[in-house]
Amino acid sequence: MAEPLRPDLAAILERVEPGTRALDVGCGDGALMAALRDQKGVDARGIEIDGGCVAACVARGLSVVQGDADRDLAFYPDGTFDYAILSQTLQTAARPDHMLSELLRVGRRAFVSFPNFAYWRMRWALASSGRMPVTRHLPVSWYETANIHHVTVKDFEELAAGLGIAVENRWFFTREREIAPRQANWRAEYALFEVSG
Repeated sequence: MAEPLRPDLAAILERVEPGTRALDVGCGDGALMAALRDQKGVDARGIEIDGGCVAACVARGLSVVQGDADRDLAFYPDGTFDYAILSQTLQTAARPDHMLSELLRVGRRAFVSFPNFAYWRMRWALASSGRMPVTRHLPVSWYETANIHHVTVKDFEELAAGLGIAVENRWFFTREREIAPRQANWRAEYALFEVSG
């Protein structure tokens, strides 16, 4: 029996067309790739920096290479994939603007999800304690986290507009459920965008 997917991954699975090609950048343990392969017949490939996660993917029969997306996306030819997926990884990229451009160079469309650093609980934790928050979606202290860029819903929308990237769809989630887009910049714990070049 397939494991349940995180809500943003389930939304991606629902929208990827059957029989297409997808690159999952920062694919983790391969849960989304396996679902895309098994449920949609997608030719899913992955790139992951963590060797343990790569081994878990290979054990599932998935095609994953160990690599650093900040460097290694450059080795993929233009337009190789129908979809490029970057799930909960944008905030760890050295240059999120370059990462978005690379995603849309190798894929016709991209799905990008990220924790929203403007979420009201994060704001409250910072305001009340004067310290960087530790939350369910950001469970480690500031000095342990891989997050090097703190992105908000508004920041992402402005970056996309500045790069000439079209936002095709957007979804917002709090406490593992989808919420309405109204005032998402402070209400959403994390966000998912579908974009095209």
